[in-house]
Amino acid sequence: MSRPPLSPAAIVEAATRVADAAGLGGVSMRSVGRELGVEAMSLYHHVTNKDALLDGLADWVFTQVDLPVVGRPWRTQMELRARSAREVLVAHPWGLGLIESRRNPGPATLRHHDTVLGCLRTAGFSVPLAASAFSVIDAYVYGFVLTEVNLPFEAGAAAEELVAGIDLLAELPHLAQMVAQQVVGGSYSYSDEFEPGLALVLDGLEARL
Repeated sequence: MSRPPLSPAAIVEAATRVADAAGLGGVSMRSVGRELGVEAMSLYHHVTNKDALLDGLADWVFTQVDLPVVGRPWRTQMELRARSAREVLVAHPWGLGLIESRRNPGPATLRHHDTVLGCLRTAGFSVPLAASAFSVIDAYVYGFVLTEVNLPFEAGAAAEELVAGIDLLAELPHLAQMVAQQVVGGSYSYSDEFEPGLALVLDGLEARL
């Protein structure tokens, strides 16, 4: 059975599979070639080098996030985009540090940024306020996902075991109160904090607008 022909898109797709399995550190021309069943040298006909491959990976992440629709209510569109970005980054946490670190943004990245700004500007945001809104929403989403994918516990037995090991808890009344109400007993889930936190961010932007 013949292999599908190599292309930049096929190589990037293979790189996402490698990153999902082994993290970003596992991505190399050799590992991606192995994923495709070809020698690494074959990739250089389509992708200049590893840096170009990482640029392609960052651009791929933005192709997965739902674009807001310019002209529709900005708040609803920012909610939809934030939820989509969270879903994509939880599924591909290697993308967190990648998407903001590349110096050569691809077409999907640039189109995404332009559309987000267009949605905000059309809704009446000034250029400085649109820039601030874009920044604070992404900072919230990225920071939330970073914690969500690394949190060592959720509610339930694992959380209670972790709490039981904190010797200083009796000396920390505010933390102890939150733990007693939110964590112990299995009612707390950090993931549930996403929507209330997003609402706080958007409420602040709405007030500024």
